[in-house]
Amino acid sequence: MENWLTWGRTTNPARSDQIDFRHEFEFGVTDKFQASIYVADWFYSRDSQRDRFTYSDTAVELIYNLTNPIVDPVGLSVYQEYRAGRRFFEWESKLIAQKNLGRWILAYNATLEAVWQGEGLSERESELQQALGASYEISPRCSVGLEFLHEFIFPDWHDNERIRNVFVGPNVSYRRGSWFVTMTALAQATDTPDERGFQLRTIFGIGF
Repeated sequence: MENWLTWGRTTNPARSDQIDFRHEFEFGVTDKFQASIYVADWFYSRDSQRDRFTYSDTAVELIYNLTNPIVDPVGLSVYQEYRAGRRFFEWESKLIAQKNLGRWILAYNATLEAVWQGEGLSERESELQQALGASYEISPRCSVGLEFLHEFIFPDWHDNERIRNVFVGPNVSYRRGSWFVTMTALAQATDTPDERGFQLRTIFGIGF
């Protein structure tokens, strides 16, 4: 079971804050295949006009591990997620690459998202992401690292506006027994309006 909490702040052109919550139950179906359900994604948002709590969606996630990051030259997994809510549907596909080298863990994710929302799901947007991360295991319980995220945004599935976002920041993870907690802080290195300038994510998980 994993609980996600992400606080993000936007300051361009106006200041607003939003806290996103996700609650995930993950099941190991086989040694290579796992499935998850996000029972409720919701958020709290605040700006100069109002505060509100809003249910966003419920999601299903599927991951299949093709190779092992320890014994194979590179570990590869394919990922598929579907999210659905009121006037909202998202389809997300991802290729996950990972390599463990001693105390180092190197990871790369390539993600393609498509979103339909609004009345009749007539509003469309897609996004291509590249994420690169490296973590170093200080001890069996603790690791620290750095993450880099590059986004390409396509409003109405077109690239006319040429929106590009870059985020970078550190992460730290602590594990003990059957539980773990991971924190990641990302700052926007670009200056895109209406995009989060900073976000802090915490994931707390426990295995059964």
